[in-house]
Amino acid sequence: MTASTPSAVSPSANWTYPTSIRFGAGRISELANACSEAGITNPLVVTDPGMVGLPMFQSIHKALADNGVKHRLFRNVQPNPVEANVTEGVTSYREGDHDGVIAVGGGSALDVGKTIALMVGQTRPVWDFEDIGDNWTRAEASRIAPVIAVPTTAGTGSEVGRAGVVIDETTHRKVIVFHPKMMPVAVICDPELTIGLPKILTVGTGIDALSHSLEALCAPSYHPMSHGIGLEGVRLVLDNLPKVVADPTDVEARGHMMSAAAMGAVAFQKGLGGMHALAHPIGAVFNTHHGMTNAVVMPYVLTANRPAIEPMIESLAAYVGVPGGFDGFVDHILAMRESMGVPHTLVDLGVDAGATDTISAGAVADPSAGGNPIEFTNEFAARIFDAACSGEVAAAAQGESR
Repeated sequence: MTASTPSAVSPSANWTYPTSIRFGAGRISELANACSEAGITNPLVVTDPGMVGLPMFQSIHKALADNGVKHRLFRNVQPNPVEANVTEGVTSYREGDHDGVIAVGGGSALDVGKTIALMVGQTRPVWDFEDIGDNWTRAEASRIAPVIAVPTTAGTGSEVGRAGVVIDETTHRKVIVFHPKMMPVAVICDPELTIGLPKILTVGTGIDALSHSLEALCAPSYHPMSHGIGLEGVRLVLDNLPKVVADPTDVEARGHMMSAAAMGAVAFQKGLGGMHALAHPIGAVFNTHHGMTNAVVMPYVLTANRPAIEPMIESLAAYVGVPGGFDGFVDHILAMRESMGVPHTLVDLGVDAGATDTISAGAVADPSAGGNPIEFTNEFAARIFDAACSGEVAAAAQGESR
């Protein structure tokens, strides 16, 4: 099974939920058409430095150049984006007299691309649009540029989201910037673009997709549509991420992973929780990969939340075909992580175990904490962080901290 015969292994479809999605192998060839439909004639292509030299990016450039679409490249996106990346991108957009953004890459590039599109017409600082209350109404909505999203990983689902995550370096805080019009007007999900992704990124982004659907299922709010999407999102990751790791050219499995990534982002409209509440300050302080951080803390957060989520996890385990109820599901996650080379502890990821107070305070303040099924207090966050540093999964359960 190779990328040279995608039609035999990957279906093709047109989706309009939650936005217009062109899904299928080889559909990057339709990028110029997507620009035309969106009224974009001179896009700024936003990506990261590592993407530019890869074959997948050349196919994106070719899809534009062969159809006479004038465009300019902005590549200064860090793995954990900061305000300066957005500011520089806005300057590049204005200097090039662009009329839209094509965001290409993983979650960082997509987030920065969407945030650039928001900020090109604003006079307020980006932090004024943090996803709190009705801050988004401060924006001049008519001046937000249209975005076409082209994901090259199967993880964040940012291609179907209305927000971007940017680090405020003065406070070491990951800030969620939001506006409804940050939702891309079109998405091209081409699983062939994920072939060649390094294993560590395939795993990290794949488990990020799992964390989105899993935390959505654990969130206590009422949203049956997102709940149903989350159930299938978990199944798709558990069934297909091992296949992709075993055979990186498996286009069918990569397509299912791209579906799972988008589904996870739709599912977490129901809420996120402790995994993301911890991963955000850890990433901001220690510059860890977001998806891999979620992968490390996942079993510790599940164990800590057990009193509130055990019946749901038992139902989930039955749905995805994992025996043993709650314990069986956590064991399955642990075994899958180990087989894919995910570090067992945060210390193995380069995190300082002595940062408990800093990280727990940041986690409690993070918006994701509000979706946790158990109140996310400093003590609760500290216990999970300490357990994730020591490697004792059982230590995350209710009991004494430190």
